[in-house]
Amino acid sequence: MSNQITTAFVQQYKANVEFLLQQKGSVMRPYVRNETQNAEFQFYDRIGATAAVEVLTRHADTPLIETPHDRRRCHLRDFDWADLIDRKDRIRLLIDPTSPYAQNAAFALGRSLDDVIIENMFGTAYTGKTGSTSTTFPAGQQIAVNYAETGSATTGLIIDKLRNARQKLIAAQNDKSEPRYIAISAIQMTDLLANSLIQNVDTSEIKALVHGEVPYYMGFKFIECERLLLDGSSHRRLPCWVHSGMLLAMGSEIQAEIGPRRDKRNSTQVYSAASFGAVRMEEEKMIEIKCDES
Repeated sequence: MSNQITTAFVQQYKANVEFLLQQKGSVMRPYVRNETQNAEFQFYDRIGATAAVEVLTRHADTPLIETPHDRRRCHLRDFDWADLIDRKDRIRLLIDPTSPYAQNAAFALGRSLDDVIIENMFGTAYTGKTGSTSTTFPAGQQIAVNYAETGSATTGLIIDKLRNARQKLIAAQNDKSEPRYIAISAIQMTDLLANSLIQNVDTSEIKALVHGEVPYYMGFKFIECERLLLDGSSHRRLPCWVHSGMLLAMGSEIQAEIGPRRDKRNSTQVYSAASFGAVRMEEEKMIEIKCDES
């Protein structure tokens, strides 16, 4: 095989990174609404709920229901990754989707993608015609670190906190058929596995428990992620959300380049870049649970 780097060679490397980023690179991406965005800023519409009017008389005027409209602004941010390959025989590895270079690029971009999603779950969202109205995450959507229904408070992840999160999401009249998720760290998974209520789940979940997993409980799918934020008191901030409550926007395509670096003794540089952004679409579809990990 020739070591010449052709356009087809670069396109294959790019396709490998795109595939790996979509399939493996990001933990959070499959569980949020995905959109493609072609501009630095783009607005996404939000349509509020309405109610039908009872018909009490014949031939009455048709009621005009003014549907509430609003929109959220999403900002694309740029991220890139590069590495040097100093031996020509390694270049051919780039077109192999299992090569460490394609995987490293995809995982690096995927970690940044997860950070952007997580940061915007509780961050300030920008609303309105021009996106100039800032909307902070409300205190009413937060579950305190020492929350307990009865008795003494336990500051880790307990069933009481999950019940409260579920209650808040359902009370907000979110669609019950829409998937609900909660992201947790390994410490919260340990909390759950030690809980007697979790240990007594039906037999369909026993296999998962054997492998140290709690895939579903109380209507939530559990997603393990070690990049979740800490608050100012070093409490872990766990997001609970319904699928449509969080939006991820991807730039039109991933950039990929492979070529010599004259300033590095002609070592081959492999380069990948992507643009993406995220925005919380509705506060009523997002809950924050705080947990102490000490």
